[in-house]
Amino acid sequence: MPTPPRQSPAARPPQRRPRPPVRRKKPRWAMRAVTTLSVVVLASAGIGHAVVTSIDADIARVDPFKDMKNRPRAGHGMNVLLVGTDGRDHITAAERRAYRLGGAPCHCTDTIMIVHISEDRERASVVSLPRDSYAVTPEHTDRTTGERHNGHPLKINAAYAEGGPNLTVRTVENMTHVKIDHYLEVDFTSFMKTVDVLGGVRICTAEPLKDTYTGLDLPPGPHVLRGGPALQYVRARHVDGASDLSRMQRQQLFLAALIERATSSGILLNPMKFRDVARAVLGSVRADKGFGTAELLDLGRAMRNFSPSSSEFTTVPIGQMGYAVKGVGSTLKWDTAKAGRLFRSLRDDRPLSVHRPRSKAVRVEVPPQQIRVQVENGTNTAGLGRRADAGLAATGFRTTRMPTTAAGRSVKRTVVVHDPRWDRSAKSLSAALPGSELRAVAGLGPTLKVIVGTDFRQVRKVRAQDPYPGESGVVSGDQVVCS
Repeated sequence: MPTPPRQSPAARPPQRRPRPPVRRKKPRWAMRAVTTLSVVVLASAGIGHAVVTSIDADIARVDPFKDMKNRPRAGHGMNVLLVGTDGRDHITAAERRAYRLGGAPCHCTDTIMIVHISEDRERASVVSLPRDSYAVTPEHTDRTTGERHNGHPLKINAAYAEGGPNLTVRTVENMTHVKIDHYLEVDFTSFMKTVDVLGGVRICTAEPLKDTYTGLDLPPGPHVLRGGPALQYVRARHVDGASDLSRMQRQQLFLAALIERATSSGILLNPMKFRDVARAVLGSVRADKGFGTAELLDLGRAMRNFSPSSSEFTTVPIGQMGYAVKGVGSTLKWDTAKAGRLFRSLRDDRPLSVHRPRSKAVRVEVPPQQIRVQVENGTNTAGLGRRADAGLAATGFRTTRMPTTAAGRSVKRTVVVHDPRWDRSAKSLSAALPGSELRAVAGLGPTLKVIVGTDFRQVRKVRAQDPYPGESGVVSGDQVVCS
């Protein structure tokens, strides 16, 4: 491999001085690491050495593995620790006002994620570690005071303030027994530019998303989010009562959508476009010294066919919410047994869950299993009501299994009759009957009525919007991106 030409001192990017740590009791900012995984994904272009070398020169370096001993045994594949901080040095005053980005950065971590790239380079498993996770540090030296500390309890995001990247890696390895191969740290100053360079990222929501803290205000439906609104989407933590946990799920959805955008748009096949996107991402990234040109090219050759179905996302299982620790506060305590199985899968290079092909069912807000339906035949076609009833039952709707005959027998367009209080259920039912008409009738109650018309052909499959069913909470990228 030829050695890249040396840059003159004037051409080199300025060396970053370590920032003094600032402790914060209630971090306000969401993770910025959703863009950093795109560094790995975007390498699938397999572009030329010269272009990659020019990108590599933009990365600020850090040594998170200095003097580390007694580390976990290396497994198969590659484990990247993504750490998100809240730097915003290059955000304009107008952007600060528009996207609620006021206040001084704390230079601490809000998000920690482990990204496992399989040995065959055909799968990426992303595990989010909640920032309030209960943790115990190994022995270390406080990087602010120089004082030597024994291991002590804290929230996992506080490890960075005490010991920087080194203590963060050591704490994560001690908790997970997963050896970290590379470290990437990103702030959110480049987030909006990255999304804009990609041309925006498409996300879908079945419910309105509104957060007065970030200014997020999205009605139900599909949306192509540019930089600013995308930042609001991944930062929002006051949309519902689940706070950080639901925010991590939205961040994972956004990351899956970002991967789909990067891999399906042709960006990865255009070296100059790849360079622009990668530079936007890497403009505020700090990485370990071992993550460089060779690693980017290796991933580029191996990951040409990377797609949303190649990725899977989950959050470490929580055993106890609000676990109180003296001197630390309310924390999230992991479920030891479930978390152990999860991290064992990473060490053994196994998928976190059996991949299920993406369902062709239409997503709806209310699960069909929660909707009770009475079917009536509004035509002269014998058995049409039974056909509709059976189709709805097969899709999951709680039909009465006793279709009746409607008062009128000349109905052309199928009608979904519903009480206005059950309008969300009616929309889910109507989605299963393409072309059907919604008709509100006050006082009807919780049982919806379907009057089958001559336009009825078949029932369309639908499924609930929530992509995180069941105990494992593991989803693949193609299960959560927009249809």
